[in-house]
Amino acid sequence: GFWLGVDQESVAGSLSWTGVIFGVLASLCVSLNAIYTKKVMTVVDGNIWKLSYYNNLNASVLFIPLFVILGELKSLSAFSRLTHLDFWGMMILGGVFGFAIGYVTGLQIKFTSPLTHNVSGTAKSCAQTVLAVIFSASSKTLLWWTSNMMVLGGSFAYTWVKGLEMKKVEVAPETQNTSSQKTKEDAAV
Repeated sequence: GFWLGVDQESVAGSLSWTGVIFGVLASLCVSLNAIYTKKVMTVVDGNIWKLSYYNNLNASVLFIPLFVILGELKSLSAFSRLTHLDFWGMMILGGVFGFAIGYVTGLQIKFTSPLTHNVSGTAKSCAQTVLAVIFSASSKTLLWWTSNMMVLGGSFAYTWVKGLEMKKVEVAPETQNTSSQKTKEDAAV
């Protein structure tokens, strides 16, 4: 699905190889984040609040020096709306939603797997793209639609297979053996 989508951007003349490279690198970083989130879950005793706190603390510690090194203080001091209440209201709202997304992401990884989280995120992004094209009444080629339907279909297939696996796990073999033993004991009484 991804390759068909890239191909269609190329045909349309809007392909950016820089965009493709950064898109692949972003996907790699998201995948690694999910994997390491699952790995460090034991360090915080499975507590998503602690994990969110540490992630935000680490991000702040890393962000502030980069902010200074890259010369953003000059841009910040020149920003005319820095003292406006509506700017800070939107910043706080963005922070609250960002924290909420981080928390829900941690929950999803904790209770499923990094792979399931990545498939879910890919399906969400693809569905948003399709909805945006429908909403804006954009014209796309058949291969573009095919690439997006492949991604959504693959995500659906993954979800279906995982659902079947979870149903098999629900009835554990130990439970079945215990039930049959009780039935034999009840019949003997």
